[in-house]
Amino acid sequence: MPKPLNYRDLDVWKRSMDLVVDVYTITREFPRSELYSLTDQIRRAASSVPSNIAEGNGRRYRREYTHHVSIARGSISELSTYLEIAQRLGYVTPAQVAPLLKQAEDISRMLLMLMRALESPARPR
Repeated sequence: MPKPLNYRDLDVWKRSMDLVVDVYTITREFPRSELYSLTDQIRRAASSVPSNIAEGNGRRYRREYTHHVSIARGSISELSTYLEIAQRLGYVTPAQVAPLLKQAEDISRMLLMLMRALESPARPR
């Protein structure tokens, strides 16, 4: 049976790591008063995506991997919501948020495809 891909080889993990960097960059400009609230929540949601992909990949069973990918997908939705809140509060402009929301949407689709692949029956040996 072929060895499963390491999480570092997955495009969805690479793209989610890029999104984390972009989120940290944009949140540096948030008001200091938000450091332990919205800024922290946005950063945690973004970081949760590649972390859960990695953790799931390290699990023994496909069902566990699928569960962690599902959590990562939830974190992407959470991140998108926080970014829209930040925009409504005037911490970022629509032009700043749009590329991040696009990245999040693309990653969400990729996570869904990964979940479907994990849920499909394993190939016979």
